[in-house]
Amino acid sequence: MELVYGPVVAFAKSLFRFQGLDFTVTGSENMPEKGGAVIALNHTGYLDFAYAGWAMLPAKRYIRYMAKKEVFDNRITGPIMRGCKHIPVDRVEGAGAYQAAVRALQDGELVGVYPEATISRSFELKEFKSGAARMSIEAGVPIIPIVVWGAQRVWTKGHPKRLGRTKTPILVSVGKPIEPFEPAAELTAQLKTVMQEMLLEAQEQYGPHPEGEYWVPKRLGGSAPSLEEATEMDRRDAEARLAARKARDEAGQQ
Repeated sequence: MELVYGPVVAFAKSLFRFQGLDFTVTGSENMPEKGGAVIALNHTGYLDFAYAGWAMLPAKRYIRYMAKKEVFDNRITGPIMRGCKHIPVDRVEGAGAYQAAVRALQDGELVGVYPEATISRSFELKEFKSGAARMSIEAGVPIIPIVVWGAQRVWTKGHPKRLGRTKTPILVSVGKPIEPFEPAAELTAQLKTVMQEMLLEAQEQYGPHPEGEYWVPKRLGGSAPSLEEATEMDRRDAEARLAARKARDEAGQQ
């Protein structure tokens, strides 16, 4: 019995109804009713993970997400994350989280990961990390690709939240399972190819993408940065975080 996850899902469903979010889910039949699987999601907004859960409803399953340790350290979100049996990731010592994820997969759990690692400001697929593929291979379970489109309209990096009654369309597409094979680099490449095709199909199915809108990719006439521009923005942000951390460390040594 899920004493925490169940009520969290019920609250999320009530919130989404209040917001008037218009969900369209395709491919839910691809979600296994039992057994472990890596759930690989694209990352355009802060609530992708919650919207992907909409596709879990027919199978009545829960995803254990890998999330940064800081969320677990928070006095408000920490108990919820632990109660939902999500997996904390220490960015410095990531091996422990990886092994915990593999064990969960072997125990028949669904483990959610973002192969892009961080939100894509361009809303295009960024370079994929190999973690999803390596976990799939080691645990001997398939990867289930999921593409969420529209999440960036509700809450994304660099733009205000829109958590009121927006009636925003949200499209969730579940792809067919990808069975593990080696090497991990080739499995990662196949995963990205599949998810790229799914993203293009989701965008075509979604409806109008108004010219100049912040949530529309540059490729489709929107004002979002190109993938190259977004990559440069991410690089500058990473340098700024590194400099800030170095300054804090130096201040603590004085």
